[in-house]
Amino acid sequence: MADNKSTRKIDHVSRRPALSHPHLEHEEGPRLGLAGNIANFFIDSPLTPLFFGAALFIGLIGLMYTPRQEDPQISVPMIDIFIQYSGASAQDVADLAIAPLEGMMKEIPGVKHIYSASQHDQGIVTVRFKVNEEMGPSIVKVHDKLQSNMDKIPPDVSMPLVKPKGIDDVPVVTLTLWGEGVYDSELRVLAHKVLQRLKEVPNAGQGFVVGGRKQQLRIEVLPERLTGFGISLDQIAKTIRTSNSEFPAGYLEQGATSFKVFTGSFLKNASDIEQLVVGVNQGKPIYLRDIANIIDGASEPKQLVSFYSGADNTHPEKLASDIPAVTIALAKKEGSNGVTVAKAVIAKLDSLKGRLIPDNIHATITRDYGKTANDKVNELLKALVYAAIAVSILCWITIGARPAVVVITVIPVVILITIWSSWALGNTINRVSMFALIFSIGILVDDATVVVENIFRRWLRNGETTLETAVDAVREVGNPTIIATFTILAALLPMGFVSGMMGPYMRPIPVLGSVAMLFSLFAAFVFTPWFSLLLKPRLDTLRKAEVHEKNIQDRIGGFYRPLLLPLIKNRFLGWGFLISVIVMFFLACAMFYTKSVTVKMLPFDNKPEFNILINMPEGTALLETANVARRLAETVRKNVPEVTALQTYAGTASPFNFNGMVRHYYLRQEPWHADIQVMLMDKEHRDRSSHQLAESTRKLLTEQAHAMGAKIAIIEMPPGPPVLQTVVAEIYGPDAKTRRQVTTDMTQIFEQTPNLVDADNYMIMPYERWQFNVDTEKALRQGVGVETINRNIQMAMGGYQLGDMKGHGSLEPKYIVLQMPLGKRGEIERLSNLPIPSTQGQMIPLAELGSFVKTEEQNVIYRKDLRSMEYVVGEMEGRLGAPIYGILSVEDTLKNYVSPDGVQITGTMTGPPDDDLHSGFEWSGEWVVTYETFRDMGLAFAAALVLIFGLLVLEFRNFILPAVIMAPIPLTLIGIIPGHWIMNAEFTATSMIGFIALAGIEVRSSILLVDFVKNEVYLGQDAVHAVATAGQIRMRPIWVTNLTMMAGAATILFDPIFQGMAISLLFGPIVATTLTLFVIPLGCTSVHRKLCPSGEVSEDGICLIADDMPTKEADEMCYQRLLKAIVEDKKIPPSINAVMKFNFNGETLSRDKAKTYLDKMVTRGILRRDNRNWYQIVSGQE
Repeated sequence: MADNKSTRKIDHVSRRPALSHPHLEHEEGPRLGLAGNIANFFIDSPLTPLFFGAALFIGLIGLMYTPRQEDPQISVPMIDIFIQYSGASAQDVADLAIAPLEGMMKEIPGVKHIYSASQHDQGIVTVRFKVNEEMGPSIVKVHDKLQSNMDKIPPDVSMPLVKPKGIDDVPVVTLTLWGEGVYDSELRVLAHKVLQRLKEVPNAGQGFVVGGRKQQLRIEVLPERLTGFGISLDQIAKTIRTSNSEFPAGYLEQGATSFKVFTGSFLKNASDIEQLVVGVNQGKPIYLRDIANIIDGASEPKQLVSFYSGADNTHPEKLASDIPAVTIALAKKEGSNGVTVAKAVIAKLDSLKGRLIPDNIHATITRDYGKTANDKVNELLKALVYAAIAVSILCWITIGARPAVVVITVIPVVILITIWSSWALGNTINRVSMFALIFSIGILVDDATVVVENIFRRWLRNGETTLETAVDAVREVGNPTIIATFTILAALLPMGFVSGMMGPYMRPIPVLGSVAMLFSLFAAFVFTPWFSLLLKPRLDTLRKAEVHEKNIQDRIGGFYRPLLLPLIKNRFLGWGFLISVIVMFFLACAMFYTKSVTVKMLPFDNKPEFNILINMPEGTALLETANVARRLAETVRKNVPEVTALQTYAGTASPFNFNGMVRHYYLRQEPWHADIQVMLMDKEHRDRSSHQLAESTRKLLTEQAHAMGAKIAIIEMPPGPPVLQTVVAEIYGPDAKTRRQVTTDMTQIFEQTPNLVDADNYMIMPYERWQFNVDTEKALRQGVGVETINRNIQMAMGGYQLGDMKGHGSLEPKYIVLQMPLGKRGEIERLSNLPIPSTQGQMIPLAELGSFVKTEEQNVIYRKDLRSMEYVVGEMEGRLGAPIYGILSVEDTLKNYVSPDGVQITGTMTGPPDDDLHSGFEWSGEWVVTYETFRDMGLAFAAALVLIFGLLVLEFRNFILPAVIMAPIPLTLIGIIPGHWIMNAEFTATSMIGFIALAGIEVRSSILLVDFVKNEVYLGQDAVHAVATAGQIRMRPIWVTNLTMMAGAATILFDPIFQGMAISLLFGPIVATTLTLFVIPLGCTSVHRKLCPSGEVSEDGICLIADDMPTKEADEMCYQRLLKAIVEDKKIPPSINAVMKFNFNGETLSRDKAKTYLDKMVTRGILRRDNRNWYQIVSGQE
C-alpha cells in the first residue's frame, strides 16, 4: 500500500505556491497549473523515455545533416545589367540608356538601392535588393520590367545583358594549376577539363577559370602586303567565313534509303587557312599565307596569373616564383552543405592527379571554405562540450551529485534538438548559431536546476520521496520559472528584427537562443521530474544534505546579513550606497567618451587569407602592371614568414568572395588593375592574426607601391556583412565639375587623417586614347560607308572573331581571329595605308578617309538611386579602427573647408543630402551598417524592456515592483564596460547582444528574489527580515545561474568576433549580481507596502490582513500563515493548549483561535476537514 501511495498521480494541491502541501485539497478541485499538469502527466509515463530518446535521435540527425558553413547565409540579390551604346559619350550613355533603366528598376518592389556607372560606349546598372529577398523572384522581376519597357531604350543600345550575383555564386573551393616550363595556355586547356570533371561532384555549382591565354587561330595580316595586292580585310573575313561553314541542303532517296544532304566544310587547322584563296593578282591566286602570318596557339595576353611560394621553402611545392598559373573556382548549389561539397571536390581532384593532371603540374588548394567552415564549427563544438562540462561540474558542486546528474542528462538533448531546429528553420550550422548555443548553455540548465532542486528540497521537508510531492514541487516553481524564462525570451526575440545585412547575420542568436530556452523549459517540466523520480535518494541521504545545506546557509547569512542590514536600517548608508552605484554607472559610461573603451561594428577575424588590390594609373600597359604586382609579391614573400603562397592577378581579379561580390571586384578587368592573393599559415601555427599581418603588410608595401606609381589597398575579409569600403563619403553637388573638385579635396583630407589609410576615389585620372575621325564628305565621294571604315579598323586592331575551329578537342571555343600584329598596331601611322573597299570595288587608303587624333578618355559617371555622385573611400587601422573615429576626424578638418560653390559642407549620417543644389555628402560604408545595427538593437532593447515590464506587471499586478525588479539592468554596464577596458577589447555589436541578453538573465534573478520576498511577507515576516532571508537563501541559486552562464561564455572569450559577447556575459554578471543582492532588497524595503496584498502594514512592518480584503483572499492568507507556523513547529503536543508564537494583525494566536479560523475556512470550502492531520493537530482532535 505504501508503494501504491508513493506512485499514484496527484489530483489535488493547495491554492498558493508559498507554503503548501500536496495533500491539501480544495473543494473546487485540482489546481496544478500548467507546469504541474505537465509534470503530473509525464512523471511516470512510459512515453517520457520514448520522447527523450526520440528527441536525442532527432537531434543527432540534425547534427549530421544540417549544412555547415562558416557564416550564416545572407540572401542579398545583386543583379548587374550591362548595356553597350556604341559611339555614345559617357553623358549620353548616362542620360539616354542608363537613366531609363534606373527608372524601371526603381519601380520594382523589394529594391533597396540602384547603382550605375556610365562611360564611353557602355554602362552598368546594379540592382541591389533588400536583405532576404529571394534570388529567383528578383531575377524574374528584373526581366519582366525590362521586357515590358524596351520601347524606352534607344534602338542603338544593345539588348541589356542581365547577370545576377548572389551568395551561392561565391566559390567555396579554388585551386591553382602551375608547373615549371608549362605555358599558361596549356594550363587553361587543362583547367577547363579539370573543371568539367569537378562539376560531376553532387551539388557542385557554378565554376569558372581565371588566367591563362585562350587557344586561338590568329591571322595577323601585314598592312603593306594588303596594299600591294589590293586586298581588304573585308575580303579576308568573307573568305574565311564562307570556307568555315556547313549547312543542311535537304535530303534525297535512293531506293529504300533516305539521305540527308549537307554542303560546305569546316576549317580543321592552320594549313587549311593558309591555302585559302583571297584574291587574284595578274591571273595568279593570292593565298592567305601571302599576306598574313597564320599562328595556331595562344592568344595575346589579356590577363596574367602567377604563383609564388611563401617564405618557408621546405616543401617541394613551395619553390615556385613567378610561375604562370591558372585558377579554377567552383561554387556550391543553394542549400547544399559547403563542407561535404568542398571535401568531395578535393577528393575528386586528388583522383585526377596522375591521370588527367600530369605529374609535372601542381594543383594547389588556394581556397577551401569547406575546411574553414568545418574547422570553425568543430572548434565551437569543442567549446560547447567544454562549456557543458564546466556547467556540469559547477552543478555537481553546487546542487549535489544526484540533482546534477539529472540536470546534466537534460543538457545534450536540449542542445541537439536546438541544432535540429536550425535545420528545420532552414538555417545552417555556422559560427553564429554555435555561439548562440554556447551563450545559451549556462541559461538553459537553470530551468532544470530550479525544478530538480525544489523537488529534492520538498522531499526533504516532507520526509518522503513521493511522486505527489515531486509534482507539487514542480507546480510550486512553475509560474516563476515560466515568467523568468519568458523575460529572457522577451529580451532575445526583438533582436531578431534587426534590419540590414546584420539582421540575418546575427539572427541565429535570438532565434536559436529562444528555441533553446523554450525546449529547456519543456525539458524541465517533462524530463527532469521523470529522471528525479528515477534517481530519487534515500531519506538519510536527504537529511545529510539538509545538514550540509544548513551549514552553507549559516555561512552565507554570516557575511551577507551584516552587510545588508546596516544599509537598510541606516538611511545615510543606504542612500550613500545607491549614490555610489549611480556614480559608478556614469563613470563606466564615460569610458566611451574618453575612448578608454572604443566602439566598432565587429572586430576583424583571424582569417587564412587577405588580398592586396593594386591600381596603376589609367592607361598603364598590362605587362607593366604585372611587373609591379610581381615586385610587391616578392617583397611580401621575403618579409612575411607567415605566408605560405601568393597568387598575382594582372588584368583580371582573383576569384571573388562575398566581400568581392558586394564590391564588384570581378569587374576589375582593365590592364591597370592587379590583385595579390596572400595565403597564410593555419592560425594555430602563427602568433600574429591575419589583421595584424594585413596592417604590417600595408606599412611594408605602401611606400614601395607609391614609388612605382601604384596605389594599393589591403582587403581583409570583413567579420560581418561586407560593404563598399570601411569609410565611404558619397559626394553630391550641383554639377560634375564641382563634385569632382570636392572629391579631390576630400581624398586629400582622407590622406591626412590619422588612422585613415588606403584613401582613394573612383574618378579616373586623365589618360589619352586614339580616335579615328571619319571625314564623311571624302568618304561619301569615295563611295565608302562609315560602317565599312569602322569594321575594317576594328578587324585591324585585334580580337575580331570570324568563327571557331571545330574538332580541336578543347572545352573552350577556339576562335579564328583576324588582326594586325601587336607591334604594328602600336605604330599608328602604319594604319594610314590600310586599304578600305569602296562600293566601286576600289581600295582606298585609310588616310584619305579621315585621321587619327588623340583625345582624353571621359570620366565615369556614377549614380546612386538616380542621383549623380562620386565616391571617396578609405580603410581604418589601429586602435581607433571604427569608422566613426575617422568620420569625426574628417568632420573636424572640414570645419575649415569651403567647397567650390561656397558651401561649408558637412556629412549627413542617416541619408543623402536633401537636394543637389549645393555640395554635400553622405557618410556610408561600414558606418551605415553600424548605425542601422545599433539603432535597431537600441529599439530591440527598448522593446525588450517594454515586454519584460509588461510580463512583470501581469505577474505582480502593480507598476512599482516591476520597476524594482528591472533596476539591475543598467548595473550590468558597470561590469561590462570596464571589462572591455581590462581585456583591451572593442565594444562591438556582439557586446551589445550580450548586454541585451544579460538584461533578461538579471531580471530572471530579480524575479525569483522578489517573488521569494513577497512570499515571506505574505507569510507574516516583516520586510527587513524577508529581504534578508530572501537574499540569503536565493544568493546561491542566483550565483549558480550566473556562474553557469559565465562558464559557457568563458569558452569563447578569445574568439575575435564574439569576444565582446563573452566579456559582457563574464564581467556584467560579476558586478550586476553582486549589486542586485543589495539593490533589490533596498528597493523592496523602500516599497514594502507593495509587497503586501492589502497594502497595509503594522508598525513593526508586518503585512496586515485588512478588513476590506476579499474574504476568500483573507482566509487563504490566514491559512498560509497558520500552515507556516505548524510546519515550523511540528512538535506541538496535541493534548496541550499551547500558544503558538504567530503574529496575526498584532495578536498572539492560540490553538483555540486557530481552530476558529480553520473552521471558517472549512465552511468557505478552502480546506476539507478530513483531508490531513494538520487540521486534527490544530483542533486538538488527534
